[in-house]
Amino acid sequence: MTAHSTDKPLFPVWIAFVVGIIGISFSAIFVRWSSAPVAVTAMYRLLLTTLIMLPFLFRYIKEIRGIRWKSLAWLISSGFFLGLHFLLWMASLSYTTVASSTALLTLEPIFVMGGAYLIFRQKSSWGTIAGILIAMIGAAMIGWGDFRFSGEALRGDILSVVSAAAVAVHMLIGKSMRQSMSAFVYSFFVFLAAGVVLGLYNIVQGTPLTGYSQTDWTMFLLLAIVPTLFGHYLFNWLLKYMKAATVSMSVLGEPLGSTILAYYLLSEAITGIQVGAGFLLLFGIWLFIRSQGREIGQDELLATPAVPAPLPEKPLTSGDAAASTANQPSSFR
Repeated sequence: MTAHSTDKPLFPVWIAFVVGIIGISFSAIFVRWSSAPVAVTAMYRLLLTTLIMLPFLFRYIKEIRGIRWKSLAWLISSGFFLGLHFLLWMASLSYTTVASSTALLTLEPIFVMGGAYLIFRQKSSWGTIAGILIAMIGAAMIGWGDFRFSGEALRGDILSVVSAAAVAVHMLIGKSMRQSMSAFVYSFFVFLAAGVVLGLYNIVQGTPLTGYSQTDWTMFLLLAIVPTLFGHYLFNWLLKYMKAATVSMSVLGEPLGSTILAYYLLSEAITGIQVGAGFLLLFGIWLFIRSQGREIGQDELLATPAVPAPLPEKPLTSGDAAASTANQPSSFR
């Protein structure tokens, strides 16, 4: 399988990349503002996202009819790991700070890079690895003041690390699926599967599904629109044009964005160390992107018009799907 699609998007992919980072940075804020159980918040976040997408689904009927059972199983698997990520990460915010929780999510690119090498045999240059490590150090420094080795803070930190591993699996499955499936169809079924998984979890746990305040429902809707549609959906779209490790680097921008938002909206303090760490994180991301540009060419980061924009994306024809499927690892077909 190729590292990225030879098609070029309608506008530079870095725009979608930056918008996605800003979108996911709001996630922790909205979760903190909701008093509903985290599993309920995650469930309605995803189900409301699919409800918003539903009116556009008719444009993709032909593509949906062509989905094979094995591909459907991979979609459900991707949704399961996405749902697990949301459940564990949102739960971590009940035990630790926004800065600490989002900082530990920066382990995701390491998990993705390792998985991409094992599954797709994608190798990374020393510049790429150095950029990730520098950015991770910066992200870790942002949340360093809250890291603990005992008590509730440790529990929250562990939950955040496991959630990073779960979303890495989701990202790797998505990288393969997106070569033969439109971002809209892939995202719709993955979000739906994740929402159903969380719904079943809530039912088994006996968690009430109704009776939440207007503020909670507002947060559910904001989570569906801002960090999901303008965050995760865009990252799913980018998986066709960028390496999975490149897309996963977006998570390294989240600690900086979330910490700044938490300062203004949640009154969480920002220290001088965190400010310096933010600049170090940005330098690491810049080094990573620069190295990626050398590896795969600047066309991945500065694309010119050729195919439609992300929302709504043109459905793949059966011919396109067949041609793309031929390039996939057989295990994902």
